[in-house]
Amino acid sequence: MANGFQGFPKEMFTFLEQLANNNNREWFNANKSRYKSEVVAPVMDFIDAIRPGLSDMSLYYIDDSRPHGGSMFRIYKDTRFSKDRRPYKEHVGCQFRHSAGKDAHAPGFYVHLSPNEVFFGAGIWRPPNPILDKVRTAIVEKPAKWDEVINDKAIQKHFGGITGDGLKRPSRGYPADHFFIEDLKRKNFIAMHQADPELVMTPRFIKEVEKSFSISSPLVEFVTNALGLRF
Repeated sequence: MANGFQGFPKEMFTFLEQLANNNNREWFNANKSRYKSEVVAPVMDFIDAIRPGLSDMSLYYIDDSRPHGGSMFRIYKDTRFSKDRRPYKEHVGCQFRHSAGKDAHAPGFYVHLSPNEVFFGAGIWRPPNPILDKVRTAIVEKPAKWDEVINDKAIQKHFGGITGDGLKRPSRGYPADHFFIEDLKRKNFIAMHQADPELVMTPRFIKEVEKSFSISSPLVEFVTNALGLRF
């Protein structure tokens, strides 16, 4: 396997389960050394291991194994505008975003790991309106290319198609009778694959992620080009 990665340790998911039952600062601070060794360290190993496969797809999507400010999302939640006051995320998230992107709303490849739910894939999630308009405009201006993406047989089979929640009505400036109107109403353009959580603890996991990233690449390439970026 790439870089000898053999899967995530069971201890990582034990930690996340315990965190879900003790989601408070006192417990987390008392177990912070465990978080670093049982969660952060294996995630950094995974990020390092997937780098060659990601580079084969695109040189512009960043694989950064720094424990702070890299491809792994922070464990700390932003609770300022949320009714849910629990301070910590109860899952692990990694995003390999375009070198021009600065946050989670940039186009990228994503991996989500929790004891009860594992999924991975790619796309662009809730970008700001100016970015979203560029994607929608590209769909209108390049309908044949977009048709290739959404009807890609591998994407259809592996992901069940392109998904993402959308508006009830078309955004201003786009015809309500457009052939791709349901896509033009989307706020997200994503392709995600659900996997058995048991897979995460085996050497096969990284190959499955690389496979999903590769299959989703036509979507990522379309979005990347729509934003005027290189894929």
